[in-house]
Amino acid sequence: MNRHPFTFAGTALKALGSGALWWPENEMLCVSDLHLGKSERVARRSGQSLPPYETRDTLTRLAADLDQTGARIVICLGDSFDDLMAAATLPEAERLWIARLQAGRRWIWIEGNHDPGPIEFGGEHLQDITLGALTFRHIAAPDCTAEVSGHYHPKAAVQTRGRRISRPAFLYDDDRLILPAYGTYTGGLRSHSDVLSHLLGPKALAILTGPVPTCVPMPR
Repeated sequence: MNRHPFTFAGTALKALGSGALWWPENEMLCVSDLHLGKSERVARRSGQSLPPYETRDTLTRLAADLDQTGARIVICLGDSFDDLMAAATLPEAERLWIARLQAGRRWIWIEGNHDPGPIEFGGEHLQDITLGALTFRHIAAPDCTAEVSGHYHPKAAVQTRGRRISRPAFLYDDDRLILPAYGTYTGGLRSHSDVLSHLLGPKALAILTGPVPTCVPMPR
């Protein structure tokens, strides 16, 4: 498995090439912004049709990360479903798939802005949770430290060998760690955006996802 080890808030973590965060000491895997059911939500609200395979693709990648890490704890860091109706109408086969992934694990659903209420899936349903030194929530809160969040779908671009590479990215400084979106149908916010530049300090780093996760100074 492709992974980049780093330390955040005194905690040894690994950024996986898939966009998942692995905490070996706690045997915990964290993913953010799955946006399951997005094709159904887009069709329902706009009448536009997207290939309805994104949920299966996202769950396939999540299953692979769980198999390879052997995670005992899973945190889904908000916006796990594209909206509450998407969660309620998820096909039975995919609901059963999620149940199989949950079996034998502590599974924590963090509330997001797209899924701000109870969903009919097993596990714990929380606004945020603190484990060890780290606090996990969906949207970064003001003046917090040792915080892991998602929401912004960060992306970063670097110039290498005469070409520009843009990928989803982990962004972090001394106080905050923001995860990339894990879901298949998710866009991204450039690391040089005003909101991300404001949230993260001048020494922030970016870990680009992909076959070889690569750490660079956060592009601004």
